[in-house]
Amino acid sequence: MTGVARRTFGIRVALDRAGVAAHTGASRSTVNHWHRNRERTGFPGAFTDDTGGEWFWQDEVDAFHAAHRTAKLAVLTRVDRSGDPHELVGSGEAAKILRYGSYRNLPDELRDHPDDVEILSDGRLRRRWYRRTVWAIADARTGRQSTGRTPGTTGAHKPHPYADDPRLQVAVDLLVEADAAGRDRRGLGVELARRLGVPQRTAQRLLTAAEPNDGPGTDSVPCASP
Repeated sequence: MTGVARRTFGIRVALDRAGVAAHTGASRSTVNHWHRNRERTGFPGAFTDDTGGEWFWQDEVDAFHAAHRTAKLAVLTRVDRSGDPHELVGSGEAAKILRYGSYRNLPDELRDHPDDVEILSDGRLRRRWYRRTVWAIADARTGRQSTGRTPGTTGAHKPHPYADDPRLQVAVDLLVEADAAGRDRRGLGVELARRLGVPQRTAQRLLTAAEPNDGPGTDSVPCASP
């Protein structure tokens, strides 16, 4: 069921949890994390309306999010810049470089564009990045001038951000399986996220990329043969 994301009480605007996620660009699980650990995160407390609905004042959410982003950028300015810029590192080391406590906190712009991908025997993917790529992500987030961006990630326009991504074939195979079984495509993003071990947003983007689109004004993304 789809709930109301935004509501005005008097002259003040409030958001429910879905509204907070949409307003800040965070995932619903991140919002839940902020709220569950609000004594540490500083996330504003909720209030309830006359029906028991949970709400958060938008101005308080804005203040929290601005402080959260400032703190996050401050951490990124202290990235570990030691080591060979041409060395490939895994997600754990990339998280250490960015001073994150876990690889699960890696930003989507890094997760979605690995410099090297290995498909393991169980179908999972091992992503690796050059140290210079990780530094460039940190620089982009702090407004610094990047000095070591991986060749090809800037400049000439790519046909599609997932064009050379081996995960695209997994998405294609899942769509083929669903169509062959006459399955509803709703929920495929959740299944693909589970298969690949990626966020649902990333899985949905991959499914969109795997879907041929020959309409006017759009680029058709070639899909590999099953």
